[in-house]
Amino acid sequence: MKKILILGGGIGGVEAAISAVKEGFEVELISERDYLFVYPVSIWIPTGEVRSEDVKISLEEIAEKRGFSFRQGKVKEINTDAVLLEDGKEIRDFDYLIIAIGQQKLKHKGIEHTLSVCGSPEEILQIKERLDSLIQNGKGKIAFGFGGNPKAPEAVRGGPVFEVMFNVHNYLKKLGIRENFELTFFAPMEKPGARLGEKALKMMDMMFKNMNIKKITGKKIKEFREDGVLLEDETFISSDLTLFTPAGDGHPVIKNSDLPKTEAGFLKIEPTCQVSGIENIYGVGDVCSIEGPQWRAKQGHLAEVMARATAHNIAVKEGLKSGNFETYTDHINIMCLMDTGNGGALAYRSDKKAVLLPLPVIGHWMKKAWGIYYRLNKLGKIPKII
Repeated sequence: MKKILILGGGIGGVEAAISAVKEGFEVELISERDYLFVYPVSIWIPTGEVRSEDVKISLEEIAEKRGFSFRQGKVKEINTDAVLLEDGKEIRDFDYLIIAIGQQKLKHKGIEHTLSVCGSPEEILQIKERLDSLIQNGKGKIAFGFGGNPKAPEAVRGGPVFEVMFNVHNYLKKLGIRENFELTFFAPMEKPGARLGEKALKMMDMMFKNMNIKKITGKKIKEFREDGVLLEDETFISSDLTLFTPAGDGHPVIKNSDLPKTEAGFLKIEPTCQVSGIENIYGVGDVCSIEGPQWRAKQGHLAEVMARATAHNIAVKEGLKSGNFETYTDHINIMCLMDTGNGGALAYRSDKKAVLLPLPVIGHWMKKAWGIYYRLNKLGKIPKII
């Protein structure tokens, strides 16, 4: 039986492991953490709707239920025929390698004065602590923003920022202290959220107005300070808590490897997810550069599509099944259920259409239900339905 080694225990890596087992391979997954952190539902940690533990799924438990082996370790170096871990362990006993170690974030001047809603689990807990402190004081100024990467326009992560911002607004409203807080959204691009289409932009503008959230866009960030954000035109956003999610940048392990990579340090892959020019190495999720329309974006569901396509393609290559190779480029779209705390909106974007469907009240509970479904599915308790 051929062995597949998977690096990374996030959404893409775990789906790759599950899919590869189904295709008949021996699978080992290596992850720095011993749990899968479900970022799409971590948006409720700052407002206390879920605990950090509710967002974690044990990788050992997933591995046991799904029939692959798990090893905790941090990847230090990747070569075409070997993987070196930080503990000095060198791994060579694999036939195929799937890289799903994610990305790092661009480093802005003064970034240490910010916290990211897409940061580490510990960082997200810090957001809750800081927000709780402001609530205890009864007033404050909070700035929410995200950035872009000109070298990798698809590496932006704006959705979770909007979700946390809207949830914080509604949380403060429930506490009866919203009028004591000044919320400001900022982004360097002229039309943040434009990937979802013009209808989405109009709806977002209406939400900003109805929630009394200030909006400053189209101005580059000069630096972050302890007390706020300085923009290129010297506009200063005063803030007691700055929540900022930088755009993605290539993972340092990839940047330091001899693997094919873009100027920004992302893996170069073919539509089949095979790393360009290397027969037995594949890339899945944020670690890769993805091709497609200008509005394309990296999302969890695309990482899962890439993972399943990769497992299928290796099985076809090994003669374990017949059929054509599958490509992730056939599935490029944006699909998300954006939660607002008191409802939500279902957004979809493809080459053919852009849809934004408001879901008052029920949207919030639909996303909560998705979180439950996702956990149960990964643990093999219910079948995959979406």
